[in-house]
Amino acid sequence: MKAVRFHRFGGPEVLKIVDLPDPHPGPGQVRIAVRAAGINPSDWKKRKGLMDEELPQTMGHEAAGIVDEIGEGVADVALGDEVFGFCVDGAAQAELAVLSHYAQVPPSLDFPGAAALPAAIETATRTLDQLGVESGSTLLVNGASGTVGSAAVQLAVARGARVIGTAGPAHHGYLRSLVAEPVTYGAGLVERVRELAPDGVDVALDVAGSGVLPELIALAGGPEHVVTVADFEGAQQHGVKFSRGDTGRALHALAGIGELIEAGRFSLPVARTFPLAEIAEAHRVSEKGQVRGKLVLLVG
Repeated sequence: MKAVRFHRFGGPEVLKIVDLPDPHPGPGQVRIAVRAAGINPSDWKKRKGLMDEELPQTMGHEAAGIVDEIGEGVADVALGDEVFGFCVDGAAQAELAVLSHYAQVPPSLDFPGAAALPAAIETATRTLDQLGVESGSTLLVNGASGTVGSAAVQLAVARGARVIGTAGPAHHGYLRSLVAEPVTYGAGLVERVRELAPDGVDVALDVAGSGVLPELIALAGGPEHVVTVADFEGAQQHGVKFSRGDTGRALHALAGIGELIEAGRFSLPVARTFPLAEIAEAHRVSEKGQVRGKLVLLVG
């Protein structure tokens, strides 16, 4: 099969399309003929050598496609079903991928739309669970207009929470469409949030990593009420929980998202798609960080 891989760390030019042996599913897993695979900031960080040291590396943790091989014990899907989910070995950006956790593609979504979901909804659900967001909670999301931020906003609203979200003025209309109350980030954030919530907020989620953890702590009443997925050094400095996949993944998010999507209560826009052969350009666009919405590779 064709797959994305790199043999040395560096810029987008190190990415190659190579031939690799076809993978096969183990017990409880399925293999899909990949139709679309998500691109995440962690991809270019890995390519630069900022995360994993081993070489060579394949790429991609989320994909959508058609089930073409089923592992032992799998009874909830059949050959030919359209599913999306997490790739077990970080090799989703390929013609074939083995999924360890998966769900049926919602009827209203195409493959790119489904491939955009797994990482964002898992991260958002995991952090909302860690913060204890529930009906009646007031949540502040720093970086609310991005992929993970907008997912967190919508999932929190679905739980019955009040959500205040930081974003640039150009994105305030988008946040209002998600039933969030927008505030502009930057100097004076605490005062602007207190205009909406005089007593502060119950909990705060940082997905932007823009150095505002002290402000979030002040608004939420202590570091124990704040979670970040983007500021590791700040989390250590201020005693805030840094949430990542090895702290326990919220894989149950896959099963429940379809109902929200079909009810019109959740959407995650795909900003741009790229054919597999243009993986280097996809990385360049991702690394610039100026796109609102998900970047997705088209395969097959």
